[in-house]
Amino acid sequence: MRRTAESFRIGKVQGYLRGSVWYLCYHEQGKRQRPRVGEDVTAARQMAAQINSQLENNIPAALSFQPITIVELRRRWLEHHEMILRSSVQTVNRYRTATEHLVRFLMQRPVRNTSLFHISHAEEFVGYLRRLKVSPNGHSNTTPRPLMDKGLKYILECCRALFTFALKRRHLSPYAENPFAELELNRIPIEVHRPIHLFTSEQESNFLDGCDRWQFPIFLTLMLTGLRSGELCHLLLPDNLDLEQGILHVRNKPRLMWQVKTRNERSIPLHPVLVDVLSLHLAGRKVGPVFTRRKYDLERLPAFAQHQELMEVELERSIKSRMADQKELGRLGKRQMAQSLWQSMGTIEEDVIRRQFMRRTTQMGLPSYSSPKMLRHLFATALQKGRVDPLIRNELMGHVLSGSRSAGHGLAMTAVYTHTQPETKREQLFAALDACPAVAMGRQWADGQKGEPKTGR
Repeated sequence: MRRTAESFRIGKVQGYLRGSVWYLCYHEQGKRQRPRVGEDVTAARQMAAQINSQLENNIPAALSFQPITIVELRRRWLEHHEMILRSSVQTVNRYRTATEHLVRFLMQRPVRNTSLFHISHAEEFVGYLRRLKVSPNGHSNTTPRPLMDKGLKYILECCRALFTFALKRRHLSPYAENPFAELELNRIPIEVHRPIHLFTSEQESNFLDGCDRWQFPIFLTLMLTGLRSGELCHLLLPDNLDLEQGILHVRNKPRLMWQVKTRNERSIPLHPVLVDVLSLHLAGRKVGPVFTRRKYDLERLPAFAQHQELMEVELERSIKSRMADQKELGRLGKRQMAQSLWQSMGTIEEDVIRRQFMRRTTQMGLPSYSSPKMLRHLFATALQKGRVDPLIRNELMGHVLSGSRSAGHGLAMTAVYTHTQPETKREQLFAALDACPAVAMGRQWADGQKGEPKTGR
């Protein structure tokens, strides 16, 4: 290029003016790079000097980037969560499902790589999602419906995180913006969503009153502890339940391929009524799953189901046997094997709890009350009504504290300096639960069971 007032050279970097904008030209790893700098010639010269120094020292140039296909970007992002961040299997699966919508959209609207995906494409993608119809909960037999606003927003948030990863890994131009960040997702209203129905006091009593001997301890435990269904399904004796101390421990079981949703372990004081109900339910049993499927008792379960250590050994043996037949068995494969092991132990499946809950609500004439997660909402509402300290509420629910310690304010910083005494947690929890109909129903049920001979389920 002929050198004029409209061009300059600093070492290996050529600068030239096109219209009113300065561009740089240089070779990096055998490829010619021509990044746009701006209208200020001084800034262009400074950037040229910086890039020349980086090239001389074999350091990636400040303005260099490597465009890749969005499909490849998604693969690397999911692998980062799987192998580096070690996000839970459920979380990785949710990310995979959410971003699959973007892959399907790009099959209709081809965009070759990350550098060509702009805000206009992100806006088109939102329109595509608005027109999309999906099967609720992924069940193929259900009638397809449009995405609810909360689901649509979650998909866009995952895509925003995907392109943030692209920026950090230099797969987008350094002066490019995250196309999904420009959508201002925080301003998208949640207008269409699944309503949360809570039992009234009378409905709560009626619900428990209609439960059979097998159902009652399960649903009372969910009501008086706020457990997630998955947490209840993975309770083992004696690791999780201490009836003498009246405490339920929610603990991760990484060697059995199960972890709490937020990874936050917690201890929940058990109301005396619930202690009585669980004591009658277990009938002196000290080992094995706390809750088993209706048709099982301890005598029918395999020997390894009686001790967690034996379960861990059995799973390890099964995994080694499977890996002998194939070269690699990822976390998803190990988790599937662990699920089979849990089922062979006779533990309840989450879907069974959901179906049993729906059966009871349908009998009550409340078919729209279809999710046992409502009982967790009911527990949280009882804590609020009982004016339980917010930090204790957070601990009992097992939520991740909002904010960050570096922020220096809010509940996160309070948690750093606050150390809740077990007695305080117990007193406030019991005071809140004493007003719940579930406690009165539990006491009535326990008194009735104590006066009757033990019968089958």
